[in-house]
Amino acid sequence: MATKHEEVGLTNEDVLKIYETMLTARRVDERMWLLNRAGKIPFVISCQGQEAAQVGAAYALDNTKDYVAPYYRDLGVVLHFGMTPKDLMLSAFAKAEDPNSGGRQMPGHFGQKKNRILTGSSPVTTQLPHAVGVALAGKMKKKDFITFNTLGEGSSNQGDFHEGLNFAGVHKLPVITMVENNRYAISVPFERQVASKNVSDRAASYGMPGVTIDGNDPIEVYKHVKQAADRARNGEGPSLIETVSERMTAHSSDDDHRQYRSADELAAQKEKDPILLFGAYLKENNDRIMALVNEATDYAENAAYAPAESAMKYVYAEEGGNE
Repeated sequence: MATKHEEVGLTNEDVLKIYETMLTARRVDERMWLLNRAGKIPFVISCQGQEAAQVGAAYALDNTKDYVAPYYRDLGVVLHFGMTPKDLMLSAFAKAEDPNSGGRQMPGHFGQKKNRILTGSSPVTTQLPHAVGVALAGKMKKKDFITFNTLGEGSSNQGDFHEGLNFAGVHKLPVITMVENNRYAISVPFERQVASKNVSDRAASYGMPGVTIDGNDPIEVYKHVKQAADRARNGEGPSLIETVSERMTAHSSDDDHRQYRSADELAAQKEKDPILLFGAYLKENNDRIMALVNEATDYAENAAYAPAESAMKYVYAEEGGNE
């Protein structure tokens, strides 16, 4: 029986790579918080809680030719597309070797030409029209790539969101927009931001499919982004995907989310930590495999040996048998 990841075309090696990238993003992020609190770097805007959505989505793309326009939390996306922990730390320390801007931008302003990571700017949501523009250029030049952009659900209420998706829908551009809904736009909860049940409900008005999925499950995210990527490559136009997950830290290192989130809520979200959830899935899968191996070993060890009188069977032709 196929496992969940095998059902969507992922191998055991694939899911281990996904987990490794998720864990790398988490560990880099945690180190940045320590450096900030030690006064060594000025600012952190965290990916913690959103690694599964980021890496699951990025893994569904072709990181040798596709373009990404990430938003400021997307450590998982840029790591999969070729940035290294050293690159990210150089940015955090604002050093001259920082590949994003030579130390001239705040952390989280990713941009790396060689890995097709489009440079972001501080006003939120501006990366969406940028991604749409690159997709238009690719379509006009008949290039074989798609673009992928991400943003928070708070950004989905900006004018750039409407303009970008409307243009993409009208021109059926090969672009995927993924809203990483962590349920808070700084301190404003989702129900105070969006009147519809889901951000993805808006997709129909732009003439594209929309779906809301569990952002804590990288396999589920991979499946839907892969489907959207296949649609885009086949000339079927854009897609809107909304992943729902937890923001496990304050909005940034300059924020204190204890002022607007209850202690119970903060404690409960730990049960949705994608690092722990996906680690448990991998362990369960390994346990299942070991159970099959153990069962096979026990069965074979206790199975009957061939009887002595059959020693010559299949060695010489039997009387009346075929030669």
